[in-house]
Amino acid sequence: MSQNQKVFETYESEVRSYCRKFPTIFKTAKGSILTDVDGKDYIDFFCGAGSVNYGHNNDYIKNSVIEYLQNDGIVHSLDMFAESKANFIEYFQENILKPRGLDYKIMFPGPTGANSIESALKLARKVKKRNNIFALMGCFHGMTLGALSLTTDEAARKGAGVSLENCTHIPAPYMFPELDTIKYMDTILSDDHSGIDKPAALIVETTQAEGGIYALSDEWLQRAAELCKKHDMLFIIDEIQVGCARTGTFFAFERAGIKPDIFCMAKSIGGMGMPFALTLFKPELDIWSPGEHNGTFRGFQPAMVAAKAGLEFMLNNNIEAETRRKGAIVEECLKEGIAKSGLDLPYRGLGLIWGIDFAKYPAGTAKRASKACYERGLVIELAGREDCVLKLMPALTTDDETLKKGMAIIFDAIASLGL
Repeated sequence: MSQNQKVFETYESEVRSYCRKFPTIFKTAKGSILTDVDGKDYIDFFCGAGSVNYGHNNDYIKNSVIEYLQNDGIVHSLDMFAESKANFIEYFQENILKPRGLDYKIMFPGPTGANSIESALKLARKVKKRNNIFALMGCFHGMTLGALSLTTDEAARKGAGVSLENCTHIPAPYMFPELDTIKYMDTILSDDHSGIDKPAALIVETTQAEGGIYALSDEWLQRAAELCKKHDMLFIIDEIQVGCARTGTFFAFERAGIKPDIFCMAKSIGGMGMPFALTLFKPELDIWSPGEHNGTFRGFQPAMVAAKAGLEFMLNNNIEAETRRKGAIVEECLKEGIAKSGLDLPYRGLGLIWGIDFAKYPAGTAKRASKACYERGLVIELAGREDCVLKLMPALTTDDETLKKGMAIIFDAIASLGL
């Protein structure tokens, strides 16, 4: 352990986690490459948990923020009017929402995804005057109490220290292929003996990321939207990790042709890893009283500058189409690599979020694979039940050569496990 690492071991809380999986001190980052204090490079297939879709220190976004700060642009403004905020809102409306036929009010709930989820839950309950929420098993929506009540990971829930209530968890459609989960929800909502309180909303991730990279089908999402209409519930989509072009369209729900009542954004909407979140909802739902939900950093203006620049970069560089093209490269590498390995490793995903499932092998195998990747210069995380899924999330700007090099490292690492 280096002297600098002792600082973390001595003074930082035991709650730290990622540094235990990737135990080096990172110093710089550019594009898809992380570099540590010893000058060793690592290809980044973690991508700040989906926060730096457009690459580390993206020049276009970074230069916009630097120019703003050098001109003494206001940094902290709560929810007062600011020029940079107006610029972001106008660009987002004119270039992202309106071309997609989306009419939504924009709320700035605070800088994190959990802030966005909490505000969505509060608004849904306020509008419908009901406490309960439907969420899917396998979901992850955040670590604050409201968001955590939805999240199903056992270890995360135990950390709450209090009972987590007002949520009914529905089996995700991939869990029991023989069970029509839409019909199941329809039945319990229609049956006055189901014993389940009618919810204010149903919340889903169109692709469960932490749940193990499960993309819900277009048909399921469409039927879920219709179910919500039938039973006077709001349909909330969590775009936090899989939005901002990660799945091949800017909004992950676009592929299903649906328009949720509320959707939540964070992570890469901040452009270059800036803390930033949005909650968007149909105009008729905007029944907030002034200040009814707030946060000190809901007006962090450098994030709004970075967010606008990120949207410009995304559109100017055709990132959605590039993500789909690169996703096909990853899929082909997975198909060929797993076939050559001779191992029983299901894989699934879309765009540039993919998972390799090690559930058929002893517990901890995916963790061993992640460690072997790290030792070979690739940072890659885990997901799914018992962390059995190797989770591929490269930056959307990763060049083809680096993408293929990262994939080669994965299969070299898997081969080293002796499965």
